[in-house]
Amino acid sequence: QYSFKEVFGTLVAQKELFDVVAKPLVEDLIRGKNGLLFTYGVTGSGKTHTMTGSPGDGGLLPRCLDMIFNSIGQFQAKRFVFKLDDKNGVDVQCEVDALLERQKRDAMPVPKTPSGKRQIDPEFADMIDVQDHCRVEEVDEDNVYSVFVSYIEIYNNYIYDLLEETPFEPIKPKWNNCNTPVRNGDFIPPQSKILREDQNHNMYVAGCTEVEVKSTEEAFEVFWKGQKKRRIANTQLNRESSRSHSVFIIKLAQAPLDADGDNVLQEKEQITLSQLSLVDLAGSERTNRTKAEGSRLREAGNINQSLMTLRTCIEVLRENQMCGTNKMIPYRDSKLTHLFKNYFDGEGKVRMIVCVNPKAEDYEESLQVMRFAEMTQEVEVARPVDRPLCGLTPGRRFRNQAFREELARKLEIRGGPIDGETEEQSALEIFLQNFPPLPSCELLDINDDQTLPKLIEVLEKRHKLRQVLSEEFAKNVLAFKTTLQEFESSVASKENYIQVKLSEKERTIAGQKTELERLEKKVKTLEYKIEILEKTATIYEEDKRNLQQELESKSQKLQRQASDKRRLEARLQGMVAETTMKWEKECERRVAAKQLEMQNKLWVKDEKLKQLKAIVTEPKNGKPERPSRERDREKPIQRSVSPPAVPNAPPVRLRHRRSRSAGERWVDHKPPSNLPTDTVMQPHVPHAITVAAASEKALAKCDKYMLTHQELASDGEIETKLIKGDVFKTRGGGQAVQFTEIETLKQESPTGRKRRSSPSNPDPAEDAADSEWTDVETRCSVAVEMRAGSALGPGYQHHAQPK
Repeated sequence: QYSFKEVFGTLVAQKELFDVVAKPLVEDLIRGKNGLLFTYGVTGSGKTHTMTGSPGDGGLLPRCLDMIFNSIGQFQAKRFVFKLDDKNGVDVQCEVDALLERQKRDAMPVPKTPSGKRQIDPEFADMIDVQDHCRVEEVDEDNVYSVFVSYIEIYNNYIYDLLEETPFEPIKPKWNNCNTPVRNGDFIPPQSKILREDQNHNMYVAGCTEVEVKSTEEAFEVFWKGQKKRRIANTQLNRESSRSHSVFIIKLAQAPLDADGDNVLQEKEQITLSQLSLVDLAGSERTNRTKAEGSRLREAGNINQSLMTLRTCIEVLRENQMCGTNKMIPYRDSKLTHLFKNYFDGEGKVRMIVCVNPKAEDYEESLQVMRFAEMTQEVEVARPVDRPLCGLTPGRRFRNQAFREELARKLEIRGGPIDGETEEQSALEIFLQNFPPLPSCELLDINDDQTLPKLIEVLEKRHKLRQVLSEEFAKNVLAFKTTLQEFESSVASKENYIQVKLSEKERTIAGQKTELERLEKKVKTLEYKIEILEKTATIYEEDKRNLQQELESKSQKLQRQASDKRRLEARLQGMVAETTMKWEKECERRVAAKQLEMQNKLWVKDEKLKQLKAIVTEPKNGKPERPSRERDREKPIQRSVSPPAVPNAPPVRLRHRRSRSAGERWVDHKPPSNLPTDTVMQPHVPHAITVAAASEKALAKCDKYMLTHQELASDGEIETKLIKGDVFKTRGGGQAVQFTEIETLKQESPTGRKRRSSPSNPDPAEDAADSEWTDVETRCSVAVEMRAGSALGPGYQHHAQPK
């Protein structure tokens, strides 16, 4: 869901939309403020229809024009009184210069601007026939107004003047209504315009045609003339798709009247120039839907790029206002945003109409449009504009008009016309009519004595009347002089009073100016201090950021060092534990080997002592006793328990293979301490490598291992044991041996065993100890592992043989 200030349905009337959206902008325009209104949406959503309207129901543009001229119609200045310059300013001309300009315009064979007196074009007559007669209340009647319009388009990020009159040149190709040359097929665009900045830092189009209009019909005819030149094309989504952004600019120049209320005040500082820009944006479109190719594809790319730049500028402006940042807004990335940069900086009010197409195919694009439009509501761009004060008495126009009407009425009552010469003639005629009429002066007879006396009598009467009138006139003159003197004395006294008041006001104004200058100096001093504090704060902020970055880097470095230290400690602890375990095992092995050796020596000595005792204590007669060793042998031998398995022993293959399989290579390990036996049966292994000590190189070449072990049997004979095992690789890269079986070779005497004497009750604990350390299976159930890369030779590790 998206929230907006106003939402209009599909059946809303143009008047309702105008009253809510555009009417406040027109009121601000007449009050001297700028405004911007633009329509935004996907292609085919009704933007142009909203701006222009349809026959019988005019859109926002004709209604704005109608409201402007309804409000200032009776206060418009004569044509060419206001004259726009080439630097986005306006000048005031005197009546003589304006009259000369009008005469030059009337003398032209074809007027450049349409005339309001000729018949309206029926093509757009219904669009401007607005019956509402909407007007702005409280228009300043002491000002005079003039309206100037211009029409431009932004096509492929270039600005073109739609009202520019291109002179006819027979060398260059002619143009048809489709903006393509007739003579050849190549499109030759007109000359593009450039943007400039005026002295108030406002952007304007240099060299753009600006036409002064005096009525709604004349202004809309100028618009329609440029609308015919606007670039449109037929696409898959819209039969008349706008291929450019169009901007219709209405400028309103206003200046106050002089003190008499007759002429415009000839001061440029008192002129107020405000403008209202009505923008019809081209719709955003996706090329995979419009199937655009060639120039249409290029147009669509430029349209989407300019709209994307507009969105980026609004987003950065919103971020700067909400987060207090000062990021640079990329106005110059597009002509559209660069032209209206001042509006987004606060030089006027901005209104946007979002047009949404209810078609399902435009759902995703409509969502993006509404998301952007909702975000723009959070941007505040309007700020107050100060209008210049003229210091003249209000109501000058109507007082002057009332004075003229009263003068005309009085002259009409007196029966004379308004002109001065006619007034003097009528006064003379009235004065002559007061005299008696002259009699006939014709003398028909010499003896006529009545005509001359009658004439003399009439002349005497006239002379007396003239004297009376002269005396009355002298009295009136004297009375008028007296009245005039009294009036002059009263005026002089009033002037003195006014001068006193004026001097007091001037002193007050001087004091206020002094106070104002003092406050301005104070403001400048405070601004300077604020600037210094802002710079200091900026430096401190920069230092703070640098220190924070340094602190973060140092903390990260300390964390890395701590983690490295922990890893090193863990590694050292592992190495210490591994080394400790290794040496513990080695010590245990050596102690066990030493104990075994000592037990063997002790057992040999015990056997010799037992045999010696048996010989000494043997009786002379009777059956010789059985040697104690024979008795011990008859007893069930208690097998010793195998040593426990090492917990860190490497895994081995628990498979059993017979030692007599052919085709396998053997390592025949014969220690140099072995004694040769002269038995007939000798161990013989084919394909064997005979070594005196086990080595990694020999074990790597073979898959079988055999250890020849000799020991002294209980009867004093040498017993040879062949301990066999399998060879395989370990995880550490070395070779391991798993013992699988033991073969025993023993030599016995056929004449019987030697007789030995032994105590009748042998010590069972001693026998158990002997059995523990003479158990061949226990002593031979070990594995030999050789680790690769060891410089100290093979390392031995004992593993119990699984039972």
